[in-house]
Amino acid sequence: MARLLGAIMAGGRATRFGSDKAAALLDGRRLIDHAIDALSPHVAAIAICGRTEEGYLSLPDRPGPDMGPLGGLNAALHHAQAHGFAGVLSTGCDMPFYPADLPALLIGERAAILDGQQLLGWWPAALAPELDAHLAEENNRSIRGWLARIDARTVTLPGLVLPNINRPDDLAAIRRDRG
Repeated sequence: MARLLGAIMAGGRATRFGSDKAAALLDGRRLIDHAIDALSPHVAAIAICGRTEEGYLSLPDRPGPDMGPLGGLNAALHHAQAHGFAGVLSTGCDMPFYPADLPALLIGERAAILDGQQLLGWWPAALAPELDAHLAEENNRSIRGWLARIDARTVTLPGLVLPNINRPDDLAAIRRDRG
C-alpha cells in the first residue's frame, strides 16, 4: 500500500467566520482536532498547512503566504514528493467529518475531489511542479481553475451531506443537530 500524506488546510483568514475557525469548539474540541482525528486513520502522516500547530508537521504556504488553499496544497505536494509519499489526501481545518469510505473513491491516477467539497481531495505527489507553474501564472488562484487545469475527477457519496463551516451560524447548526 502506498504511503499517503494527510494535509489539513488551515491557513485561511476566516473572514466570514470572524475568528480563528481552526480553534472553534465542537463537542469541547477544536475543529482542527476533529479534522486531524478524522483524516489520521487513512494516512501515514499529517501535515498542517498554513499555520503552526504544536506536535504536528507544520508547512508554510508555498510559494508564500496569502496564496489561499492552493498555497497549502502546494506545500503538502512538495513535502510528499520529497519524502516518498505517493500523494496527499486533503481536508479543511473546518471539516470535522471525513467519511471512512472516501479515500477508496478518491485515490487513483488522477486528482479527485468530493462533489461540493473541493478541499476533500486526492492529489498525486507528481502534481507538485504543475501546481508551481499554475501559481506562477497570472490567475485568480481559485481551486476551480486548478481543478480544470489538471482535469480532476469529481466523486460522489450518495446521500452524504457534509457541513460546510464558514460562519458561526454554520457551527451553531451542527451543535444543534448533535445536541
